[in-house]
Amino acid sequence: MMLHMIPYLSGRIGIMAAMPEELQTLLDAMLDETVVVKAGRQFWVGHLCGREVVVVLSRIGKVAAAITTTVLLTDFGVDQVVFTGVAGGLGDGVRVGDVVVADALIQHDMDASPLFPRFELPGLGTSTLQPPADLTHLVHEAVQQVLSLDSLAEGGALSGVHLDVLGLPQPKVHRGLIISGDQFINAATASAALRQVLPQALAVEMEGAAVAQVCHDFGVPFAVIRTISDRADDDAHVDFPRFVSAVARHYSLAMVFALLRLQ
Repeated sequence: MMLHMIPYLSGRIGIMAAMPEELQTLLDAMLDETVVVKAGRQFWVGHLCGREVVVVLSRIGKVAAAITTTVLLTDFGVDQVVFTGVAGGLGDGVRVGDVVVADALIQHDMDASPLFPRFELPGLGTSTLQPPADLTHLVHEAVQQVLSLDSLAEGGALSGVHLDVLGLPQPKVHRGLIISGDQFINAATASAALRQVLPQALAVEMEGAAVAQVCHDFGVPFAVIRTISDRADDDAHVDFPRFVSAVARHYSLAMVFALLRLQ
């Protein structure tokens, strides 16, 4: 698909990172950044790959992420938002080290019943928010390229990521539903409960659906990309800080670069 056929990945791009380590990796690649403080947050304005960007830490939870997104849109006038971070895997075959690109997002802790059906967003008449399909396709293709064997080989974009050291397999990219809520899901019972009520969910985290709701209301395209750091259950497959340092932050930089170079 040729980029000129779709009106995305142009103009000023807001990039939200979920972890400080991911944010720092992006900032280290910016040579002309200027920090602007708004709403108690540091927004870094500058360029990546020759593109005008505003990079910011989302903060944890739906309200914090919604505030950050709103400031990006109202005070910095970004034309689209890209969110990158980690998440817990839920779907069958979604393994640690894989990446999920959201084609739909739901707030799993939204429940205004009996006034509204469970998960429905009052006033919107839907529970599911979807990024533009053609933008999602572009993101999926870019992530697939980043996770390829060529990228992991010597000299590739992820040549510094040694998955075998962490006991991880060749990573895959998935496209599907990501669910968000103000709960850190790390117990098998909670994970199983989510899979029962939302069996199509591939990953669970704490911000993406809030970012999606703000972007929906403002009419701004968005993408949510999540690296799977655990299986959201009782088993600690990989030491989390080590995973973020050794894998997730490198993934984020490589995926953002791959997107920004699509022009």
